[in-house]
Amino acid sequence: MSQSWLDRQAPIVALATAPGRGAVGIIRVSGRGLLPLIRALCGRELTPRVAHYGPFRDARGEAIDHGLALFFPGPHSYTGEDVLELQGHGGPVVMQLLLARCLEAAAEADFDADPGTDAPRPRLKGPRLKGLRLAEPGEFTQRAFLNDKIDLAQAEAIADLIDASTEAAARSATRSLGGAFSREIEALREQMIKLRMLVEATLDFPEEEIDFLEQADARGRLDRLAAALDGVLAQARQGALLREGLQVVLAGQPNAGKSSLLNALAGAELAIVTPIAGTTRDKVSETIQIEGVPLHVIDTAGLRADDEASDEVERIGMARSWEAIRAADAVLFLHDLTRWQDPVYAQADADIARRLPQGVTVLHVFNKVDAAGGRQPEGGTQVLQPAGPALSLSARTGDGLQALRQLLLEQAGWQAAPEGVFIARQRHVQALHLAREHLALAREHAAQRDGALDLLAEELRLAHNALGAITGAFSADDLLGEIFTRFCIGK
Repeated sequence: MSQSWLDRQAPIVALATAPGRGAVGIIRVSGRGLLPLIRALCGRELTPRVAHYGPFRDARGEAIDHGLALFFPGPHSYTGEDVLELQGHGGPVVMQLLLARCLEAAAEADFDADPGTDAPRPRLKGPRLKGLRLAEPGEFTQRAFLNDKIDLAQAEAIADLIDASTEAAARSATRSLGGAFSREIEALREQMIKLRMLVEATLDFPEEEIDFLEQADARGRLDRLAAALDGVLAQARQGALLREGLQVVLAGQPNAGKSSLLNALAGAELAIVTPIAGTTRDKVSETIQIEGVPLHVIDTAGLRADDEASDEVERIGMARSWEAIRAADAVLFLHDLTRWQDPVYAQADADIARRLPQGVTVLHVFNKVDAAGGRQPEGGTQVLQPAGPALSLSARTGDGLQALRQLLLEQAGWQAAPEGVFIARQRHVQALHLAREHLALAREHAAQRDGALDLLAEELRLAHNALGAITGAFSADDLLGEIFTRFCIGK
């Protein structure tokens, strides 16, 4: 972590809008004691939370730009500190001039020499703004977290809202930003705290001979807590799917219809389609959405069972295809129904299927059902016995596409989008899994009539810490650095 990350007291400044030209550009400053900077830039004091139109002045008092200035005194601001926003015209040169002026004004001395004399005269009233520097990525939101304006899950939801690729993901991120996910986690932590208090009390006062397991209903509490955690975990999985999406790879022999299927799913001519085998020589990617779930679909070069490529380009293309398959969440293995009765073709498909990596979901898709006269794979050579889901379709006519979309969602574990789902990350899902594992061990210890309360208390503590890591109630500094450095500069 850089020194600037550790210097949490220094005021910071950054361009808060996207780089490049735009109708409006925003410079954001956060820190303590911004009044001298405000007077230097605007030539007057600003009424808190009121937009003021006027010039932004350079060191000579000339206008750099005209726009809106807003002042939010801490702690009633985004970061919990004093925040100044300058909203000007969004030209890159104008924004850079304003940014440079902020740094220059903050570095100026408190007193200037009076013209014609050596006597100093005050230039700015109020405390001097020392150490203003450019903000690191995510530092504004990090300060909001450190000043208890938001928790860690809400901070991540801000980045997820910005990066949302579907409407459902954006709405779910908004719910998380509003605290829906955090409230679920805090409710679990509250139940955990009460249970821990009872266990610790029993450990501290064994002479009371309190039958903890019976009188405090420890098993019942644990069961209810585990059930509640399972419910939150199920929602978090849905939220993670909305955020991360699904990596889907189209695989199969040359000319099986992979590019046609990509175009059909995307509703656009993204990949070149010809009758010539091996037209696709490299990966072609497109992100689509099904019921709000983003699917990152990758069309790959055709595979050959013996890896005997016709040239070096095809060899590289096949190598990249296998690389994409190994990293996929799901593989759509396309089979050409017009060649399905050819033993050589069917045997090649079977050889490719045996090489597919273990642990990757494989969906067998029998394409060109229109050209095959409606013939189904059962009527052909059964060298390949598909293990797992299979369906027939026509990428050309679109017949069977909707069934494929629903099958993909089913294999991904998506349920009909519940309105209350919140955005989540794999980090959150892993933390919930860890808490669930510790709760399972705690229930085992609670079931022992001979006690083992010290082990029960330890498992509850570990489960409690796992939940706290989600909202930042219990987080290591390196985790915070990893999260916030992935934010935009100015956010």
